[in-house]
Amino acid sequence: MSILKGVGVALVTPFNEDLSVDFESLTKLVKYNIDNGTDYLVVLGTTAEAATLSAEEKKKVVDHIIKVNNKHLPLVLGIGGNNTLEVKKQIEETDLSEFVAVLSVSPYYNKPNQEGLYQHYKVLASTGQNIIIYNVPSRTGQNIEAATTLRLAKEFPNLFLIKEASPNILQYFDILRTKPEGFSLVSGDDEYTLPVTLAGGDGVISVIGQAYPKEYSTMVQLAFEGKVNEAYAIHNKLVEITRLIFAEGNPCGIKVILAEKGIIKNHLRLPLVPASEGLYEKIKAEMKKI
Repeated sequence: MSILKGVGVALVTPFNEDLSVDFESLTKLVKYNIDNGTDYLVVLGTTAEAATLSAEEKKKVVDHIIKVNNKHLPLVLGIGGNNTLEVKKQIEETDLSEFVAVLSVSPYYNKPNQEGLYQHYKVLASTGQNIIIYNVPSRTGQNIEAATTLRLAKEFPNLFLIKEASPNILQYFDILRTKPEGFSLVSGDDEYTLPVTLAGGDGVISVIGQAYPKEYSTMVQLAFEGKVNEAYAIHNKLVEITRLIFAEGNPCGIKVILAEKGIIKNHLRLPLVPASEGLYEKIKAEMKKI
């Protein structure tokens, strides 16, 4: 599955002022990433505000991205939740013919123990689809420990990759050091992208990358080539704006940048709200530096 190597971007969902889906801006966003070096697109992830989209809207967004992408880049579809059997049903009933894998976040709110997390992904693996494990404790309230990830990786070949977003970078390194052949790890934290890639990771599923695809893809490629100083020069240029876009939650920060670039309009659906005026100005100032 080396097809998912490099920079994948978790696409936002652009909205119009009336908060309907802005398909014109979505077209611009997809084309901007195709034209500027992004390696694959992640559809309906957390960054897409998928929790606020109706089932009909999700289908329209998926169909639109498939059409605009026109097989240029590999596609990954987000299907996750905290009802294991319902997630399994969704995976089985979704037409995945245009997608190389499903990104499935670990169960949130329920806070299962490690055995519960193992059993959850064991059920998803039974669908036979290629599944990306997504560990993001800051959102789910529970960490998938390295031992659980490695147990799953060794037993289920179609659980072939983890998007790791633990705040503890040592956990990334523990997985990379002892993972079985054929299992991959990508960073789920933009700021960890470079050190994790240099340590043997396969890149990132990124938020900031969709606004700076050329720079981000170049940085990751330099890391693959072992050109550490050149890669860190790009990392250091982008690190401040990367921190800023998450200061008031995702995707309010990335939508500021994309709006300033004229790709989308700066609208979010409740309970999320646009960035505060102070944060907006800080992001604009950092963009000028870049």
